[in-house]
Amino acid sequence: MHRFGVVLVVVGALWMAGCGSSGGGNNNNNNPTITSVTASCSPSTVSSGQTSQCTATVMGTGNFSSAVSWTTGAGQVSSAGLLTAPIVSSATNVTVTATSAQDSTKSGTATVAVNPTQAANNVAPLVVDAGPDPMNAFDANVAFVTVTVCVPGNTPPSPQCQTIDHVSVDTGSSGLRIVSDGVLQISLPQANDSSGNPLDECLVFLDGYVWGPVATADIYVSGESALNVPVQVMISASDSPPVPSSCSSASMGMNGNEGGSVDSFGSNALIGVGLFQQDCGQGCVSNSPPPSGFYYDCPASGSCTPTNVTLAQQVANPVAMFTTDNNGVLIQFPSVPDGGLATANGFLIFGIGTQSNNGLGNATVYPVPDSGSGAGEFTTMFDGNSYSGSFIDSGSNGFFFPNTTPAIPVCAKPLDSWYCPTTSPENFTAVNQGSNGQSGPTTNFSIENTNNLFSNNGGNNAAFSTLSGPNPSVFDWGLSFFFGRNVFTAIENMGAPGGTAPYFAYDLP
Repeated sequence: MHRFGVVLVVVGALWMAGCGSSGGGNNNNNNPTITSVTASCSPSTVSSGQTSQCTATVMGTGNFSSAVSWTTGAGQVSSAGLLTAPIVSSATNVTVTATSAQDSTKSGTATVAVNPTQAANNVAPLVVDAGPDPMNAFDANVAFVTVTVCVPGNTPPSPQCQTIDHVSVDTGSSGLRIVSDGVLQISLPQANDSSGNPLDECLVFLDGYVWGPVATADIYVSGESALNVPVQVMISASDSPPVPSSCSSASMGMNGNEGGSVDSFGSNALIGVGLFQQDCGQGCVSNSPPPSGFYYDCPASGSCTPTNVTLAQQVANPVAMFTTDNNGVLIQFPSVPDGGLATANGFLIFGIGTQSNNGLGNATVYPVPDSGSGAGEFTTMFDGNSYSGSFIDSGSNGFFFPNTTPAIPVCAKPLDSWYCPTTSPENFTAVNQGSNGQSGPTTNFSIENTNNLFSNNGGNNAAFSTLSGPNPSVFDWGLSFFFGRNVFTAIENMGAPGGTAPYFAYDLP
């Protein structure tokens, strides 16, 4: 006696439907057949970047296989049928398909409705546009948020508070830094060091440095707040106190003091929401002599000299000082097509696993060291080489990576800090590996000729998923990498899910 129409429900597992025969007659076990595949996903409605578990029901005759393969038109679906929804800016229906592994002509589909991320107390809108002064300093691939700062003890809309737009978001640093000239309209109290003298800071970036006094502010972003936060007020080289030579000489970048104006800095301010609670850490507490290129004792008369400071005196990551949603950030942007767009809108979501809108979902975690010369860095394996000093940085405006074999052409001056491949777009793959030695899935990315990108749409495009340039020794996954992905940055010692922080995490588009 034969059994037909056996129904098996599977969730990414390989099940075999056994059916017996008492002998004699036709044995359908020798000719298994798939009759149908149906699929369903739960929940059927999710927000950008959230997950939905899909299941397949396979029907057939004989000793058929109920194994299926999963594909999706957008987002990412695992072999177990877990859909990670794409980042969308408007309501979008995503089709998920389960195809029989035994008979590829049999498949079933399910539809998941994906909605944009909704406003919440931990969600701040992001925009990539041409910047605060596009007529004089056009920005490319800079993510901006709006931040309110107050003299400590005041709350918006007090006249002792100021809302600042076009604040660049940087996962590669920690702390709020505000351009003084032409931006800051309120007087934030100056911080002093342990000697009672004014405390100033030098912070070195890849392309230059910024200089200015440490002050104290209350910070408000969306529905989150951090009180009595050490921040930096950036001043020009002509302001007092003058920039110490040990600061200006510490930068290898060509741009010198970038914090003297909005045009030189490219934004009104910068909010560093990176991996660490302070911008220097223990090295500035106890190193002897104190490290140059960080904190300075600046007496009323005499020169500024490097000084040690406590952790509490250092410019701080404001996210770590929130009362809730303080263990990291999630940055969400929808995909940006080849050629770029004039603008792109996304979200800065505070916390990891603290609310329904910031779960890790299907993201792979890449732990990084919290101290030492490799702090905040992982390894990227690319073009047959391993680059151990690599990192993810929303404050970098493209992919910056070592040239390949054969070499990618570099653009002619004045764009010689960018790639101009002859094949555009040109596709690449890389594999990232955390400090735990575990490698993630292959990451695909594309680059385009920068001359073409900057001339598209009459030169008005500011958001690019394919902007790139050379970096001789490490892989810098800049803002181009963020489009179409959930990218998480978990802060040290803040109890984030997914493993011990600090870490980066991201899913595939």
